[in-house]
Amino acid sequence: MRSRTYTLFRNAILGEQQVVCSYDGRRRELCPHIIGSNKSGEEVVLAWQFAGESSGRLPQWRCLRLANVGNAKAREGRWYAGGSHKTSQKCVTEIDLDINIHVRKLR
Repeated sequence: MRSRTYTLFRNAILGEQQVVCSYDGRRRELCPHIIGSNKSGEEVVLAWQFAGESSGRLPQWRCLRLANVGNAKAREGRWYAGGSHKTSQKCVTEIDLDINIHVRKLR
């Protein structure tokens, strides 16, 4: 059974909505792109962090373990597609939903 946070992020991908949440003690503003699980079976999401707080420069790709996400809320706003797609992602090993494959290619 999927967590409430997983469902929120999954629905945000389907609706091309932004998500605001806390992660590692920082406020994040994200556009989620790929959701599923990692090698350990944990729920994870690959998201483009375009604003909020970060230990590094923004914008950048983030791999979030959904068990560590707090206060997540979806909102309307500009969709950010993220930077370079030159390397394959390793965050989500069992993909449930990918905006570029499952959502946008169906439109």
